[in-house]
Formats: sequence, structure tokens, C-alpha cells
Amino acid sequence: MISIDNTLISDEFRDARFCCDVQKCLGSCCVEGDAGAPLEEEEVSILEDYIEKIKPYMEAEGVEVVNINGVFDYDTDGSFVTPLVRDRDCAFVYYENNIARCAIEKAHNEGKIDFKKPLSCHLYPVRVSKHKGFDAVNYHQWYICQPARTYGKNHGIYLYKFLKEPLIRKFGEDWYDKLVDVIEKR
Repeated sequence: MISIDNTLISDEFRDARFCCDVQKCLGSCCVEGDAGAPLEEEEVSILEDYIEKIKPYMEAEGVEVVNINGVFDYDTDGSFVTPLVRDRDCAFVYYENNIARCAIEKAHNEGKIDFKKPLSCHLYPVRVSKHKGFDAVNYHQWYICQPARTYGKNHGIYLYKFLKEPLIRKFGEDWYDKLVDVIEKR
């Protein structure tokens, strides 16, 4: 276990090799699971503000779900999550060459909005859970990400390096630099 500031980072996170290979997984993390992607409260407001600029990139069924239910739903714990289409696909998914992609990120990449995508999506396969006095940073090893583990292992790409941008977005550059120092000194 690694401790940095108010975070505890699992050993699995430290040692994992990982790099998304969407040509093989087809964006499965956007269409599998029992709930939508976790959202921070401020992200709900951001999505509400930007939804009209995101809709042009969404599938018709996703737009319909958002028009009826709004930009968020609740999971079984009562936490904010993205709404789902047919209890499966994230409402913000669009398909390109049979690969599930994020309409929010596409709107961002095309300069329509300044919000990249929900932090939980950006950080995936890492999940951050809040506890009294600290955040736990854990590597979620899901079968759908086997191609990413294989690619990362074959190319020597560590998870913490693959996720540099979202980790800095979440915890800051100083935190990330400390993480790298601790991992690379072991």
C-alpha cells in the first residue's frame, strides 16, 4: 500500500500494466456494467449546462433518455451516475466503426465544450472511493479490460503512466510527482 497526502493507493495499482486497446475491447466499459458511470455533483451541473452541445454527438436513443430523465440517474447506493439506454449503454455513447465512444469527449475534442468527460471515465480502470480522512485509489480489474492488460504488459506501459493526465486532473501534479517517486524507488 502506498500513502500519499490523503490517499491510499493499492499495490495492484502500483504494479499493473495497462493501456486501452479499443480496437479489441470495442469500448466495452461504456456499455457494460450494472449502472452508469459515477458522476461528481459538480459534473451533473456541467453536463446540464453543456447538454445541448453534446446531444449532436449522441445516439438518438441516448438523446431520448436524457430528454426524458435528465443527464444523471442514481445507482443502488443513491450516488449520481450517467443514465443508461436499455439498462446497458451509457446515454452519452455513440458508435464509430462498432466501437463505443464518448459523445462528451467528442464535443470536447471538437472545441464545443471545455469539459473532457466525467472523471470516473477518464480514470477508468481506477476507482477512487472516499473514506473518513482519506481517498482509496484502487485498480478495478474487470474481464472486459483483458486486451488493455495484455497490451500494457506487452509494451511495458504501467497503469500510473497510462493514467497520468486523469490522475493529475484528480489529485494535482505535485501528488502525481510524489506517486512516481514512490513507485520508481521501489
